[in-house]
Amino acid sequence: MTEPERAWPAPEAGQIVWGRFPEQAVGTPGRKPRPTLILRVFDDEAPVYRVLVAYGTSQKTRTLYSGEFRIAPEDGEAYQLAGVSFPPKFSLARMVELPYTDTWFSPPPSSPFGQTPRLGVLHPSLHRRAAAAWQAVE
Repeated sequence: MTEPERAWPAPEAGQIVWGRFPEQAVGTPGRKPRPTLILRVFDDEAPVYRVLVAYGTSQKTRTLYSGEFRIAPEDGEAYQLAGVSFPPKFSLARMVELPYTDTWFSPPPSSPFGQTPRLGVLHPSLHRRAAAAWQAVE
């Protein structure tokens, strides 16, 4: 018998969370967890939420393609508030809607916010950067 999925507390748009972004098939969680950026929250089925998330990676972050933006140590407080260990880039060209449950999201290794998937938050100083990436994919 399998255990039921655990729903996490209500997420917020702009949070950076630890998730298993699907690699190929949308219904299959990725092999390794990574930072993902919550873009929208859908509460139609609360207390189980659905979130629109953008793919995050710490690989090849110096090369940005259309629809991508980076958070780097040079961003100062914005980098610190992101709660990441390595500079990530987020691709708004790779977005997917997922249930905000423990099948897809888990607490990060450092768990700065306790036993929740939250790593940090997108600082307001980065909103223009994220908006430009969003516009590039629309």
